[in-house]
This record gives sequence, structure tokens and C-alpha cells, in this order.
Amino acid sequence: MSMSLSACRLAAAVSVLGAIAFAAPSSAQQIQVALGDTVSVDTLAFVVGLERAKARGFDYKLTSFSKEDLAIQATINGQADVAAATPYAVMQKTKAPLRGVFQLTRLVFFPVVDKATYKTWKDLNGQPFTFHARGSGTEAIGNILAKRNGIQFGQRNYIAGSENRVVAMVNGQIKATIVDLANKNLLFQRGGDRFAVLPGVDNPASDEILFVRQDWAEKNGAKLDLLVEEFTKLWMEMNKNPAIIEQERARLNLLKDLPKEVLADVTKFHQQGVEAGVFSKAGGDLNAIKADFEFYTEAGQMTGPAESLKVEDFWNLAPLNKARAKLGS
Repeated sequence: MSMSLSACRLAAAVSVLGAIAFAAPSSAQQIQVALGDTVSVDTLAFVVGLERAKARGFDYKLTSFSKEDLAIQATINGQADVAAATPYAVMQKTKAPLRGVFQLTRLVFFPVVDKATYKTWKDLNGQPFTFHARGSGTEAIGNILAKRNGIQFGQRNYIAGSENRVVAMVNGQIKATIVDLANKNLLFQRGGDRFAVLPGVDNPASDEILFVRQDWAEKNGAKLDLLVEEFTKLWMEMNKNPAIIEQERARLNLLKDLPKEVLADVTKFHQQGVEAGVFSKAGGDLNAIKADFEFYTEAGQMTGPAESLKVEDFWNLAPLNKARAKLGS
């Protein structure tokens, strides 16, 4: 995604647009939604999906967190009903009553390094490495690649948001990290020959999934079906026409405080994401979930073997199956 470094900083700060304190007064029927990321171009499709559901009666309040674990914990504690993050490890370790209902994004990420400091994975043995957040998909990728290359990282640092890690790389504050497709392209636009991409992971697993508390789902089956149907429909439309996200952003007047140069690249970002497989139109299926189990057990975030894990302990596929049947996908 082609944006200035100052625009990147603004995009990272945009979480305030979606941040609303849970303590604020709300309707008894209002559904609390937690996002384990900032509200920005990267998460725009998620907000569009929520807004489409709202137009059909899904009255919600969104809280954006800078760390995934905070969104997950808020959902476990009953402060949120629906959330977006990667809760597999917490679900397994705590037996938390959470279930995935839709695959939002996949881990199409790239390990990048400053060539003046590192040239191969072996050079990173014992060296500092920067991830999005503790327990995040980027850290899972790092764990897998370190294991495959026979190294161990030194100090682990965390900077939320690929765009913020790009800023840190360009400024020389960090020397090795993992970024998404759009920000990998941005890094090379800004840094030229300073940086290199190291070999990564094929067959990407889930980056963020839409998940719910089981007790809320049991009491609100119709609302859950509506929500998943809207996400399924939007993801299908986006795969046919990535420009739909920018069209909906403009119609709904979302992210209106972002600079024009950032908004100009919304369609490009989603086009690249669709082409790279970030937004799978399937929304999650048995093959995708099994791939997640294999990935996160290899990363050490879940305990295996992967084939022993049961889909029903982590996912409720009924709403998605209904939506796909209704929409003919």
C-alpha cells in the first residue's frame, strides 16, 4: 500500500475511531464487539461487515484494542460478545467457552530484514526480532521459521501494526520483523535496497477469526446467523470485486479522518489481499481449520498432535454452513 510514513502513523492512531469504553452506558440489547487490532485500512473490511449487519438489526458497539490478548480476555470475561483475533492458544489452555465462526484473514506475511545487519536466517540466531503482539500470528510464523532454520531468537519485541513496524524499520529502530503484503511493498518503496525478504511459510493459516462466546451464541442464534451471513456475502463480493470495500467505506463514511493519500489506496490494498489469498471467500472450512491446527501446534502456541484436536472444541461451523447454503457459495 503506497502511503507516506506520516500517513502510516496516522493510520495506526485511528484506533480511537472505534474505541469505546465498556463502562459507557449502552442499550441492553447492544452487542459488544472487541477487535484485537487498530481500526485502519487493514481492518476496514471487518468494520464494513459489521455496518452491513447493523443495517439489518445487529446493534453493536465496537472497542478496538492494540493487543489481541486484551480483546480475547475481554470476551472471556463477558465484556464482549463477539470478537476478532486469534484465540486458539487461549481456547485450548483455558477451555474458554469461545468458538470461531468465520475466518477473516489469513497469515500472508513476510519476514524482512535490514541487509546491512542480517542476510540469512542463520544470522538471526540469538538476535532480537520484532512481532505484532505476544501470541499473535506473526509470532507463530516466527516460531515456525526459527524452528525450521535451527535458530533461536534473542530478545522478542512487540510493535502492533505492520505499518508501525515499517516505520521502525525505515528509521533503523529495528532490524528484523514480519509484515503483511501491503507493508512489505511499502517497505521496499521507502527503503529500496536496504531490505531483503527471507524465506517464509507456505499455505497460510488464519490470522484473525471472528469468534463468539458460547453463552451469547446460544441465546442469540438469529443474530449470529445474520452476522455470519453478512460477512460471508461481503467476502464473496470482495473476491469478485475488491473495490467493493472502498465503495462501502465511502457510502458509510468510514475512516473519514484518514489522509486522502491513504484512502486512495484502499482498493489497491484489498486487491493485493485478494490476489495473495488474505481474504479467503470460503470464510473457513474443515480444511482451513485443520491447517490452523497444524500451523499453531508447529508454532508451539497449541499442544498437539494436530490430528488429535477436535474442530467442535474450537469452532461452530453451523452459522457459516447456513450462510453458504443460502448464498449458494
